[in-house]
Amino acid sequence: MAFVCPECRTRGSLKITHSMELPSDSRSDEITVQIVRCSQCKFRGVAVYEESRRGALDSESVDHRGYKVKAADLESLIRKIKACPDPKNARCKCRSHRSLGKKNSWGRWQGLADIEFQDTFPMDLV
Repeated sequence: MAFVCPECRTRGSLKITHSMELPSDSRSDEITVQIVRCSQCKFRGVAVYEESRRGALDSESVDHRGYKVKAADLESLIRKIKACPDPKNARCKCRSHRSLGKKNSWGRWQGLADIEFQDTFPMDLV
């Protein structure tokens, strides 16, 4: 999949380089944390894909949003994803999955609560 880069606005240049599937929470059936990188301007950021199939039959809700973050936070997240032996398995019990899969007392996903987001951007699919 290719997206529009939020920095240089080049269509199709923003791609997912790393990802980790996380357990569902009280709102979303699917949660995926992603690292994205532009092949043109070398921008890097974090994206989160959340999908819910709850509610009316044949209905689904998708939220795919990108975040600009500090380089240190980005590198830390990349290390966590790389440390996982099975990043496509939401049921993995490794340290990275436990850290990134944290939930609050209402069962809502909070795995990126320690990261300071500088700005958000849409994940516009090309």
